Amino acid sequence: QVQLVESGGGLVQAGNSLRLSCAASGRTFSSLYMGWFRQAPGKEREFVAAINWIGDITWYSDSVKGRFTISRDNAKNTVYLQMNSLKPEDTAVYYCAASVGGKSLRLQNNYDYWGQGTQVTVSS
Repeated sequence: QVQLVESGGGLVQAGNSLRLSCAASGRTFSSLYMGWFRQAPGKEREFVAAINWIGDITWYSDSVKGRFTISRDNAKNTVYLQMNSLKPEDTAVYYCAASVGGKSLRLQNNYDYWGQGTQVTVSS
């Protein structure tokens, strides 16, 4: 089992930045592929970013590429999502997820564990 706890969400103005954190426990963190997803009101949950177990390969959705950066610190069992140049359309609940198999990381069905989410609200 893996427990994931997100933090760092909040209310920010458009153009500003936030950094989300996701702390993991319960399994060797360095063996897990990690991802971030988000779900806006009335919309389906969508892929945001993912990172491989060692942290040298990342994937991003087109909507956040160039603005968001995913990273991880295996010594701290934590994955981060640095969000810059935030837009109102980035408003959503952001979820951290862990994948054991590391396949097709853009698909939420390929993740085995999920956090409870943290709200990010971007005002215009």
